[in-house]
Amino acid sequence: MKTIKRPNFLSVLLAGLLMLGCKADPKQATVPDTSSGIEIGKEEGQAFIQDDGSAPNILNVAVSSPDHTTLVAAVQAADLENVLVNAGPLMVFAPTNAAFDALPAGTVDDLLKPENKDALANILKFHVTPGNYDKEFLKKFKKLGQANDQSVPVEVRGDDVYVGGAKIIGSVPASNGIIHVVDKVMLPPEE
Repeated sequence: MKTIKRPNFLSVLLAGLLMLGCKADPKQATVPDTSSGIEIGKEEGQAFIQDDGSAPNILNVAVSSPDHTTLVAAVQAADLENVLVNAGPLMVFAPTNAAFDALPAGTVDDLLKPENKDALANILKFHVTPGNYDKEFLKKFKKLGQANDQSVPVEVRGDDVYVGGAKIIGSVPASNGIIHVVDKVMLPPEE
């Protein structure tokens, strides 16, 4: 009978464990390289990788909020899920379901149609800006540059902060930025 020396056995065991730990996840292996100009499909990219161990990102927080189902549906219709999971930092001014309900009747349904995807994406990008500033720090700003290359005014009224006319009613930190819950849908100025 052949005996295995202890150091060799440990080396083989360690190598085996490393190989198991490095086994590629098939979902991750099929994500196309966006830097090459290849378009990412509807259910591909960072937003669709399961990760139960990390702190929730902006998309995870929004998806788990019962007050933001309309916003999540809009993000999905505009194919912007991957934008909300990037490293950031991002500030998202997230209108509640009630804020979307306050729009004229039929507006949301119309925006969710595939032919209005670009207009919807423009509105949603108007709710996103680079940075990770709490409500107190936002009081120092007069305006913010949004992800759709437009700017939005910041106003302070007493203790309240309004961005684009929408009042910040709460804030939720995320791993890649912060979500400021707002009471109104901000509509970009027409050019």
